[in-house]
Amino acid sequence: MKQRGCSTWRPLRGWVAAVPLLALVWNGAYAQIRYSISEEGKAGTVVGDAAKDLGLDKNTLKDRNFRIVSGSTEPLFLVNQNDGILYVKRTVDREEVCGRSSTCLINLKTVLENPLEIHYVAVDVVDVNDHSPAFSEKETNLEISESAVTGARFQLQAARDADSGQFSIQQYKLSHSEHFRIEVKDRGDDRKIPFLVLQKQLDRETAAKHKLLLTAVDGGKPAKSGTIEVNVKVLDVNDNSPTFTKDVYSVTLSENTPAGATVTQVNATDLDEGLNGEVIYLFGKEVDSNIMDLFGLNQETGEITVKGKIDFEENQAYEIDIRASDKGYAPLTTDKSVFIKVIDVNDNAPEIELTSFSNSIPEDSRIGTTVALISVNDLDSGPNGKVICFLNEFSPFALATSMQDRMYSIVTKASLDRENQAQYDVRISCKDAGEPALSSENTIRVAVSDVNDNRPEFSQSPYTFYVIENNSAGSSVFLVSAFDRDENDNALISYQILRDGAEENKRASFIDINRNNGDVLALKSFDFETLKTFQFQVVATDSGTPSLSSNVTVNVFILDQNDNAPVILYPVSSNGSAEGVEEIPRNVNAGHLVTKVRAYDADIGYNGWLLFSLQEVTDHSLFGLDRYTGQIRTLRSFTETDEAEHKLLILVKDNGNVSLSATATVIVKVVEPKEAFAASDVKSAAKVDEDDNVTFYLMITLGSVSTLFLISIIVLIAMQCSKTTDYTSKYLQDANYDGTLCHSIQYRSGDKRYMLVGPRMSIGSTIVPGSHANTLVLPDRRRASVEVRLTF
Repeated sequence: MKQRGCSTWRPLRGWVAAVPLLALVWNGAYAQIRYSISEEGKAGTVVGDAAKDLGLDKNTLKDRNFRIVSGSTEPLFLVNQNDGILYVKRTVDREEVCGRSSTCLINLKTVLENPLEIHYVAVDVVDVNDHSPAFSEKETNLEISESAVTGARFQLQAARDADSGQFSIQQYKLSHSEHFRIEVKDRGDDRKIPFLVLQKQLDRETAAKHKLLLTAVDGGKPAKSGTIEVNVKVLDVNDNSPTFTKDVYSVTLSENTPAGATVTQVNATDLDEGLNGEVIYLFGKEVDSNIMDLFGLNQETGEITVKGKIDFEENQAYEIDIRASDKGYAPLTTDKSVFIKVIDVNDNAPEIELTSFSNSIPEDSRIGTTVALISVNDLDSGPNGKVICFLNEFSPFALATSMQDRMYSIVTKASLDRENQAQYDVRISCKDAGEPALSSENTIRVAVSDVNDNRPEFSQSPYTFYVIENNSAGSSVFLVSAFDRDENDNALISYQILRDGAEENKRASFIDINRNNGDVLALKSFDFETLKTFQFQVVATDSGTPSLSSNVTVNVFILDQNDNAPVILYPVSSNGSAEGVEEIPRNVNAGHLVTKVRAYDADIGYNGWLLFSLQEVTDHSLFGLDRYTGQIRTLRSFTETDEAEHKLLILVKDNGNVSLSATATVIVKVVEPKEAFAASDVKSAAKVDEDDNVTFYLMITLGSVSTLFLISIIVLIAMQCSKTTDYTSKYLQDANYDGTLCHSIQYRSGDKRYMLVGPRMSIGSTIVPGSHANTLVLPDRRRASVEVRLTF
């Protein structure tokens, strides 16, 4: 590497003598030499003639690229390729390179090429006294109690010197002080720790602070030093009692002085500092509690203020003991008396005293009942002592004078009703005749106690509930509730069902009620076909003495469910099965009525609306079944090839959400005309008696069901009179057959809407003989008669 300005090398100013310490040591192509140089040498300072000392030919140094190999950091030394001189490239700081190590040796590696040679050069950097002792801070603070004993030691901050050996810190010096001296403890490795030693007792009240100067000196010639200011703060010990600034405290005070006004202020001082010198003020131990109620004392400022009412008539003078105490751990105190003289003025307002008082009065008390007795007193005399009293307006009470002077009684002047107002705040006002007049007020709260004068009231009257049949026995079906305007036990209501044997309550055994909450339970499962409606009465009784009660009527309507399967009325065989045999002549035409399947359903509405269908038939082309009337008719004429006996299986089902069904079997026998005529005569004679009996029973059944149904409708219409009952008749679309005629009745109760679907009959309807009483013939303009099916 070519060195700038080294074509003709000249020594620079400030050379450090470079002395080869070791002779050349040859080991093949390698050699090693060692130089010694003082730190802080400037850039350009010659270290030594490396080429000469290594025995290298100076003429070949440049061609062989003689250089120092270094890492990524900037090198401290360079070698001149022209003359082989090793010199300092930048200032060498021994403390920066080697720290506080006792020796500082820098190893350099030099390289030549063609052929390759590597030589090692060691440079020993010698320390010089270029650093002064230094403290990390300019000053330090130390707190020492004034009670510290002589000989106490306090460690101080040690100084640091970057130099080592003899140039490190050798001693510490302390500025003159009669209270302190310095001691040094040597811990090796050039570490000396200073200690401040107390040699005379401290007194904070004499001198609260001491400023000392600590000097650290190294071993250089000339020596270098560093200083730190030591501030010693003397901590206080509570050794002084508070002292009042006055010998006597005496003041005057008017009795009309308002609360919060300043009476006087005491002051005491303490020579100590901190908590030991902070003074607080307290009442003396012998001060009466009444005085502390009248006067307040600010503990921090010593200000005495008016706290209560100062009354000359009660006391003309006060002597108050005030104690001044510091806040030390073991506080010291001083006591002083304050004399207060009270000046009299006319400041007494009337005093209202409640002599006797009933804080609760029954609401049924008579007019003139005494509620309270009061007495009024005024400590003033003359006109200032005359008192007039009155009550607030708009209250049912009056103020009555008593035989004794300044005694009054509060009595009722009107009837009381707790349900309208449960309590009254009665304000009593009294004023004297002074100028200006003084007045006083007192308010008493009179509570009106409850009397059981209100009966329980039901939320509805009467109640109407709808219960679907087949409910679970023992389950809750509905709830009745009542309230009582009274309170406590007088408003505690119990429920029971009236079971007096009356006609309207004869079905009360069907249900039970929870005495506490009015929850009504069904004791049995209701059957619409057996019971459609009933009513009972619930009695609500309070717990007052004597108790009061109220009755309410509960109307219960049972709603129908599809729980009855259709019952086949015809055909019925002798053993009770739904089977029948019909004989018809072979020569009948199409449309001939073979027979009619009759059935009924105990349910109503859609649950009792029956439909007929053919499930099985021998020949579908021969017979047809009307799905609404159950009539079986021939669809065509018989031929010679048709069988003589046919079996028809008819399914009868209702229109409930989950429909129920029954089946009937009809066997049709085809006979010759003569046989059919003879069989018909025999059958007609046999059926006359049977039809008469069946017709009679069916008419009774039909009449009973219709009567119950009409009664239910009438009750509903009476209860819902504000609603118009809508009757709509639904006829079958085909007018050419006899079908079931139904109608619907819609009614509303509360927010619920119900629709009942059942048979509708016209005035003048007649029962067709031989129809088993389930078909009515109604007048119709289209034809002579229309058959209507009744379904319940």
